[in-house]
Amino acid sequence: MKVKICGIRRVEDARLAALAGADAVGLLVGQEHTSNDFISPALARSIAGALPPFTTAVLVTHREDPEEVGRLVQDTGVGAVQIHSEMSPAGVGRVRNQFPYLQILKSFHVVNEDSLTYGRPYEGIVDGFVLDSVNAATGQVGGTGLVHDWALSAWIVEQYEKPVVLAGGLHPGNVDEAVNRVNPYGVDVNSGTKGDGGFKDPVKIRQFVTNAKMALCS
Repeated sequence: MKVKICGIRRVEDARLAALAGADAVGLLVGQEHTSNDFISPALARSIAGALPPFTTAVLVTHREDPEEVGRLVQDTGVGAVQIHSEMSPAGVGRVRNQFPYLQILKSFHVVNEDSLTYGRPYEGIVDGFVLDSVNAATGQVGGTGLVHDWALSAWIVEQYEKPVVLAGGLHPGNVDEAVNRVNPYGVDVNSGTKGDGGFKDPVKIRQFVTNAKMALCS
């Protein structure tokens, strides 16, 4: 079970996540919607450069313009990008052509049954999907702390060929159930590992990673 700790804003939190066994950390750069977790490209590059081998830095961006996303990839020096916007398949294809070896994930907001086919046009372009929740009341398109319908998520995991990462309202207390019900390739957490000041809580990170990776063994 792969684990990504998202919303990292400090080098020490990134190193903490890596030491806890996280496979990736999410660095939010390029904001369009409500969030307190976005950082500058320069800080993201510093955090990415501080990670140990085999821990992937993932650029998470709201930007829709492929050229702008390409610049952010170069500015941050990441190994993967999560396109958390409504960038078209053609636009994602342009990012792919510019960075053939970049891992590309596309966000996939699970709202209702109409969401089930959203990812089909992207399947031949991206390396995987991230299933997330939205909060219409606050304008948040990630980091909402809200759980969506895991039955829909499980259907997506079963029907899509590309790896699917489950996000949305996960925390140490429910990630075991989420993994067993949805059977995703990986899980992604932001608000569920926050502590004081919006930074990461060491205990929550360790508990989340442990519970996620032990879930299918229980």
